Amino acid sequence: MKITFTLLLLLFINTIVYAQEDAWIYLTDKPNVAASIANPISILTQKAIDRKQNHNVLIDERDVPVNETYIADLKTQSGITVMAKSKWFNAIHVRGTEADINVLSNLNYVESIDFANNSLDTASRNASILDKNEVENENIAFTYGDTQNQVEMINADNLHLADFTGEGITVAVMDAGFPNVNTMTAFQRLRDNGDLLNGYDFVDRNADVYAFTGNNHGTKVLSTMAAFVQDQYVGTAPDASYYLFRTEDSGSENPVEESYWVEAAERADSLGVDMINTSLGYQTYNNSNYDYAPSDMNGQVTYISKGASIAAEKGILVVVSAGNSGATSWQTVGAPADSPNVLSIGAVNADGNYVSFSSQGSAAQVDYQKPDVVARGGQAYVINEFDTILQNNGTSFSGPIMCGGIASLWQALPDALPTEIMDFVRESASQFTTPDDFLGYGIPDLDLARANALSIDTELREDFVFYPNPVLSYLNIELPSHVEHVEAIIYNQLGHEILFHSFNEDVNSVDVSKLVSGIYMMKFSSEHNNYTFKFIKK
Repeated sequence: MKITFTLLLLLFINTIVYAQEDAWIYLTDKPNVAASIANPISILTQKAIDRKQNHNVLIDERDVPVNETYIADLKTQSGITVMAKSKWFNAIHVRGTEADINVLSNLNYVESIDFANNSLDTASRNASILDKNEVENENIAFTYGDTQNQVEMINADNLHLADFTGEGITVAVMDAGFPNVNTMTAFQRLRDNGDLLNGYDFVDRNADVYAFTGNNHGTKVLSTMAAFVQDQYVGTAPDASYYLFRTEDSGSENPVEESYWVEAAERADSLGVDMINTSLGYQTYNNSNYDYAPSDMNGQVTYISKGASIAAEKGILVVVSAGNSGATSWQTVGAPADSPNVLSIGAVNADGNYVSFSSQGSAAQVDYQKPDVVARGGQAYVINEFDTILQNNGTSFSGPIMCGGIASLWQALPDALPTEIMDFVRESASQFTTPDDFLGYGIPDLDLARANALSIDTELREDFVFYPNPVLSYLNIELPSHVEHVEAIIYNQLGHEILFHSFNEDVNSVDVSKLVSGIYMMKFSSEHNNYTFKFIKK
């Protein structure tokens, strides 16, 4: 009898929980739009304004905050709880019964309602998890210790040697919690340098982002980028600056976490961050009525993926872990890794081979490749909240390892646009000409990406001519008038030297007929300067 009563009680509780629905309430307008855009410092930080100007991003109505009068009124509506807000979407995430939420359509400032349970909508969703499947000023010559493989795999160590360690790049990390980051020895260097910026807990609505909330995932993620333990552990961007935002409630799965994420991304944009890193992914929920399908992973369906795309439009480089569903029936990348506007990172092991848990690309991503690139996520080295170095599996870690490496790369290329940085990373990867759904474009060589980017100089190209490109057999070179002799080295996409050649006024071509088809870099060295060019071998 007691067992029967307990089962009935659980059933009753579940009925009550599921009677509560989640929905996005889209609003009709915003206050003082023209005045706010004309005086952007009233709605954005100067750093955010500068970043937008540098990236040719317009300040528009989406940057104007939501009407707080509308939010206050929604909070007074019967049975309604306001959970989150978004200025980009001019939307409020609410929770209540289906009936109470539908009543909101009578409010004159409500434009439309989109239920997380798609079957409750009168029209379809606007269309066109925490990676919980985690399986446990001189040249800087770091001793990497445990992280040597995961740093060297993407050639971030050569960036560090050139004094590019993420200095001046600001990263916002969205995750499940960052316990003890403010006290751990592993982040002492970060704190001493003033690079641990403030954060916010969007789930519990407080500033104590370092409290233990049942999950240490964010601490581990941050460690792969920012931690430093002398001679034992070095992250891929130890000198970048970091904002920490908790957007994931590890105790449950609910669409409100998508709204928390978008709200945090908006906060990051207002603060002027350069990059967002997230190892969160959404596909299914505790309430199966909210579930997405693999076919929805096209960047156009989920609230969080559309929000990530707006973040990219605002000039932020968004780096997302692809997910850990490769060996499950779901298989494909989750949201927001499905957005074509973010850089999605899959996982390989220490030998650079695909690991089975890493989520794959699929037919849902029409005309674009997912994942974009890969880094080590198989038995990657991380640090937990007790300052213990350990190994965990998951694209949760390949994503931030790559994000930190890109932060170091971007320091070396401060004038590059986010989209250009993404292209440089993809083009430097090991299988750029033959991408697949497992590794995407492959393992990037970030130092080669830097060389590629620095070679794009129109004045140099006018003086230093090479043709034809693409080339089948002989690559011809015309030297600038002031250059009599140069040495040239040809590298493949892995950065390996494969051919050495000398050029002068008598020797002005090189036979590349024996090279396999693909993309190559040729680095010229003269007494005056170094030049690097990219060419394609047919």
